Amino acid sequence: MGIADDAVEVRSQGWRTLAALHGLLDAELERALQREHRLSVVEYTVLDALSRQDGWHMRMAQLARAAALSSSATTRLVNRLEDRGLIRRILCADDRRGIYTELTDDGRDLLTRSRPTHDATLEAALDSACATPELAPLVAALHELPTAGGRPSATSRYPGSHG
Repeated sequence: MGIADDAVEVRSQGWRTLAALHGLLDAELERALQREHRLSVVEYTVLDALSRQDGWHMRMAQLARAAALSSSATTRLVNRLEDRGLIRRILCADDRRGIYTELTDDGRDLLTRSRPTHDATLEAALDSACATPELAPLVAALHELPTAGGRPSATSRYPGSHG
């Protein structure tokens, strides 16, 4: 195996590790959000993305990117959330073809109630992942990503962190 092959294998192993961590986190979040709030991870992601926008709305294409969904899957998801009264669609004042989605009061309330469940579950799942030697370095790297204030979010309890 040559140097180039080694580099490909390292990237492939990194991708497999990232996928394993994502799968673990996604499964834990899905169980907790469904159990406590009747909300899927992708539904939570959409509510969270909408809550972070100025004016509390986004175009459908932006929402699709935020939720990592195809446009048809986004439309189905928006239909479900709209049927539940959690979001609404509004026409863009500047472009009548443009459609925005925005949170309703019920959507904001559900997000507010579900955020502690999401955050606690994510933290517990990351703590658990640290016990797996293959995942621990990736978890440590996540905790070293800068926060909104630009400082690393690392804490001393994660291997390789500087906090």
